[in-house]
Amino acid sequence: MKIQVMEGALVELPAAGATGMHRRAFGEFVGPRGELASYAFGWTTGSEPHVGALSIGIGVGNPGGGTFHARVFAHEEGHAFSLTDEPFAQVPQGGPDLTADQARAHEDLPFVWWVADQVMERDRRARWMRHWLLGTHCIQTVEVFEHREPVLLVVNDADGGLWQLVGTTDASSTGKIGHLHHAIDEDPTLIDVLDLPPGHSAGRSRIGGRWTRDRRHRA
Repeated sequence: MKIQVMEGALVELPAAGATGMHRRAFGEFVGPRGELASYAFGWTTGSEPHVGALSIGIGVGNPGGGTFHARVFAHEEGHAFSLTDEPFAQVPQGGPDLTADQARAHEDLPFVWWVADQVMERDRRARWMRHWLLGTHCIQTVEVFEHREPVLLVVNDADGGLWQLVGTTDASSTGKIGHLHHAIDEDPTLIDVLDLPPGHSAGRSRIGGRWTRDRRHRA
């Protein structure tokens, strides 16, 4: 089944009256039979609680077209969606903004939720937001933690859900615990390996270099 999730612009603006950044990512979706949707999702770093936002638009110019809006939040070991009346973003394929009640009554809501799941799985920026939502922990070498070395090795431990970030210094050195999303804030090129399964690793020779994945890593 061929599905296309095409990443669009990423807009970052300082959060008004607070520390952190507003992040808003846009994209387009094409289903296996040519179904079209457009989307935007985003989050504000430094905000509490950690809740993201998502807008999905379908059927532009058609009577049944509309833009669905939802909150995205951590749920158990993953994430969940909740429809909201509050519009988040305007997207090209969308029609009028739908309230939560209007969205629940819409015949295409199952399709919209399917699009949402595909976006969260396939858009690399959505994986970044997901780690922010979940507060994923990582252990970093001191040199990486203090920004004295770039991240050249990323490991998703097989047990415990702890990620490792290593620079040029041997990983046996003393480590520091932090949040994975903060490391991505400092180096957004890490989004390319946020789909690493547990027990896998990826390495590169420099920032911006090609990642080489190792499926045989044992944490």
